[in-house]
Amino acid sequence: MNIPPCRVLRSCFSFALWLCLVCEVSRGAAAGSAGYLRNPPAWFKSDEGRQVISNVLSWQSLQGSWPKNMDTSRAINPQDRSKISGTFDNGATLAELRLLARAFNASGASQCKAAFLLGLNHILEAQYPNGGWPQSFPPGKGYARHITFNDNTMVGLMGLLREVSNEDPYEFVGQELRNRCRAGFDRGLQCVLKCQVHTGGKLTVWCAQHDEVTFEPRGARSYELASLSGAESAGILKLLMSLENPSPEVRQAIEGGAGWYRTHPVTGLRLERRNGDRVAVADAGAPPLWARFYDLETGKPFYCDRDGIKKSDYNEVGSERRNGYSWLGTWGKEVEDAYTRWSAGKRP
Repeated sequence: MNIPPCRVLRSCFSFALWLCLVCEVSRGAAAGSAGYLRNPPAWFKSDEGRQVISNVLSWQSLQGSWPKNMDTSRAINPQDRSKISGTFDNGATLAELRLLARAFNASGASQCKAAFLLGLNHILEAQYPNGGWPQSFPPGKGYARHITFNDNTMVGLMGLLREVSNEDPYEFVGQELRNRCRAGFDRGLQCVLKCQVHTGGKLTVWCAQHDEVTFEPRGARSYELASLSGAESAGILKLLMSLENPSPEVRQAIEGGAGWYRTHPVTGLRLERRNGDRVAVADAGAPPLWARFYDLETGKPFYCDRDGIKKSDYNEVGSERRNGYSWLGTWGKEVEDAYTRWSAGKRP
């Protein structure tokens, strides 16, 4: 499959900003770093700006990544940096790197450039030869070693590499490194296409994790079983639809994925809170929802507790997992809206 780099690496800031906000703000912990990205250059030279950047720098691991589920811009790290466990999960590392690039361009601070290059090289080193990324690097022996689409991990990394490879604010990294980012994006795209699940001879969507060798769907935590993902696949399709002049293979992947969403809505259900408990109630007029997980064989949605036993009824899931996890969402509506624009020749 031959996909010329120049056809897939055009800048798409709106997609990158959307992804950054989804990965960072939706998690509520790393929102600080993402929230500063739109500040004017002068802010980075202010006392507040310098303090925020110092905070972010102090939380970078020695390998080059940042921890997840925390606002690394809020305060100085009080611990030894050698004890920091960085990751790409839950949007970690992406907003910090974008913020440091902004800071360097605005202030010329050498420590910002050095930290950015350390993080960028860490991302490139973490990529498997087949184009996939683990959840963190080194990947270890658990599920974190799998090719990780969960929480838009791989899509987020690819988005950053695309920005660095051809957007003006990243000229400071040098052409050789930008070329490596371009090649990394290309390998990532090939991996995405190889991971798309075929069912009955048709292209469908993706699992949240795929085997790092065979590309087969894989599970993660006990309640995150190997499945067709109604959540993560939306981000993948948006990435594919953001490419300029997509190849026939990419177009086929988009058509297959968008078609799958059209045939797999969960209808007649509405989520509501009752005494602080999230429940599903019957409502024939409710807008369609899509499940986070669909059975690989039957194509039917399922839910489960930490025991990993599949349940077809959302309300049969215990309160802890029902309220602590996103089992249903409007992901298919997002895909359909993006597909409508894409079909009209507009990138989402």
